[in-house]
Amino acid sequence: MQFPDSIAHLIQFDYPLAQHLWLGIGGPARYYAEPTSRSELIELVRWASQEGVPVRVLGGGSNLIARESGVDGLVISMAAGPLCELSTDANRLTAGGGAKLSHVVTHAVSAALAGLEHLLGIPGTVGGALVSNAGAGGRDIGSVTEKIEILSRDGSVKSIGSDEAQFSHRRSDLGGDVILSATFRLEKSDLESLTKRMQKLWIIRNSSQLPGVSKIAMPFVDPGGVTTQRLLADIGLAGTREGGVSLSAEQPNLLVATETATSNDCLRLIERVRQQVLLQTGIDLQSNLQIW
Repeated sequence: MQFPDSIAHLIQFDYPLAQHLWLGIGGPARYYAEPTSRSELIELVRWASQEGVPVRVLGGGSNLIARESGVDGLVISMAAGPLCELSTDANRLTAGGGAKLSHVVTHAVSAALAGLEHLLGIPGTVGGALVSNAGAGGRDIGSVTEKIEILSRDGSVKSIGSDEAQFSHRRSDLGGDVILSATFRLEKSDLESLTKRMQKLWIIRNSSQLPGVSKIAMPFVDPGGVTTQRLLADIGLAGTREGGVSLSAEQPNLLVATETATSNDCLRLIERVRQQVLLQTGIDLQSNLQIW
């Protein structure tokens, strides 16, 4: 495979992905790149399109499982600073696709802008949150999104409105594109009261964390009307284990991995739990995880 001189220095081969994933599970990417500018990102995607190389975007790695056999194609990390920039203009906040949600929420609150606090404690990046329409407390990121700048897989750049993103419950139509940036329309608020609200939310979210556990993921989307945690607990699936992974006994909506866990362990457990829930309740749980 030939690479243009302008991006050849960015490409790494057989790059181990597990170190970037919350579950710590996964094989290598055939090609891996961490562009340091918007122009490098665009050039990488255009090259991949011309060569017929599949492109996958790596954000925070919180809802991702990579198979040990490896990931074909090009994996692009959005972690570089220029792809994570934040800015405000009146009641609007613009964030790069690689920006961490925690940074976006903090930036909004410091600017006395309300509307993103419900995302506090949700892991991942702006791009990943938009693709999955992340949310909590009955609100999602799509509800405050005004404009999204996307890089199509052919290398073209365009801006779309939130209506074109087709946001729905934990879903959007953005999965085929690279999110360059998003603009959120927020509300001016009192800084002191907004800060107190964020602190209260932080306490609530922290109380639901598993102490001393680092390799975790949320395998299912809440089906609506009931939380996945309540559903799994009520039908006795808390603590269910498959190989090196299990559902947490305390919070069964969380998947916990050990050092010996494999991607197949995860996939078998997820399917086993899904089938049990469908059999006992008629609810077909949808996966919250991407499988590479």
